[in-house]
Amino acid sequence: MDTKIYGYRRENGSVGIRNLVLIIPVDDLSNSSVLKVENAIKGTLALPHPYGRLQFGEDLDLHFRTLIGTGCNPNVAAVIVIGIEPNWAKKIADGIAETGKPVAYFGIEGNGELKTVEMASRKAQEFVQYATSLQKAEADLSELTISFKCGESDTTSGLAGNPTAGVVGDRLVKMGGTVIFGETSEITGGEHILARHFATKELGDEFLRVHANYLKNIENSGADLLGSQPTQGNIAGGLTTIEEKALGNISKAGTSPIQSVLGLAYPPKGKGLHYMDSSSAAAEFITLMGAAGAALHLFITGQGNIVGNPVVPTVKISANPNTCKYMAEHIDVDISGVLTRELNLQTAADKVMECMVQTARGRFTDAEALGHHEFVLTRLYPSA
Repeated sequence: MDTKIYGYRRENGSVGIRNLVLIIPVDDLSNSSVLKVENAIKGTLALPHPYGRLQFGEDLDLHFRTLIGTGCNPNVAAVIVIGIEPNWAKKIADGIAETGKPVAYFGIEGNGELKTVEMASRKAQEFVQYATSLQKAEADLSELTISFKCGESDTTSGLAGNPTAGVVGDRLVKMGGTVIFGETSEITGGEHILARHFATKELGDEFLRVHANYLKNIENSGADLLGSQPTQGNIAGGLTTIEEKALGNISKAGTSPIQSVLGLAYPPKGKGLHYMDSSSAAAEFITLMGAAGAALHLFITGQGNIVGNPVVPTVKISANPNTCKYMAEHIDVDISGVLTRELNLQTAADKVMECMVQTARGRFTDAEALGHHEFVLTRLYPSA
């Protein structure tokens, strides 16, 4: 298969497949300003969110890490950061600037909103003209960091969708690529199986500690996950226990050795397959993957999940024939033929990889065409 793509080679050597100029608010108070800049300057993309005030500790660190990582994503050409206070805006801008891409920051205090919007709009216009002057360069699919997730899973996910993704992941790793997956909660009941997939026993033990901490947090809260794991949609689709869901979920890891256990929004430090200790919530997950450097996301769905992301193009595949028929506008690749034996896992993987290559060459995914821009930050604690 021809895996040649055309992307944007960034100053730090990473390859992106989109060429975005982001307007990032540090905090919820700055959402109005970033949206005004987006409205004033065509070719910019604002990322409003509800957080950033009175956070502390690791929760605040994660907030900064996610926004900095989002700005550092290879699909981003340049960034404007706006905050109510300039010091936090500068902190995020400085982190993004380490990639070498153009970045500027503005504080609303002492300037007012209208003046801030004017200054940021003038700089955004400059950045858009910079971004649109960049030329695509030839690259290979294996040069991208690619993330995997499944959502609204059913029996077809474990029988065909996730195993197909596992084949795709193994191919990418064999090509020298970088793949990230996660979803700690959805591995419950199969964690001992996944632990054997890690490159060393020490890494497997680290994963088991991460998973045990997850279970401990749930138990300490007194919560019952019934109805959340598995979800009502999972149960309707035939996954009646978390163990059934876990066995299907694990199959998307393929057979490649897992090289690391990543914290939230941390990028992998090398090639190969990596695990992130992460939420199973779709929009949060893809946002974390984008902050970790994913330029493309492969989303496997059974019952039909409609999530997208403003920074990371999301390719959706399904093996459920009803979903492929009734939610066709959301499904980029129909692999229901695996269930009818018209396709095997290898030919299904061929279809998926062809779509990924076309997306990396510029084709809009269904989620992009439909305008799905779900950018959702992960929180650890309540605000102070």
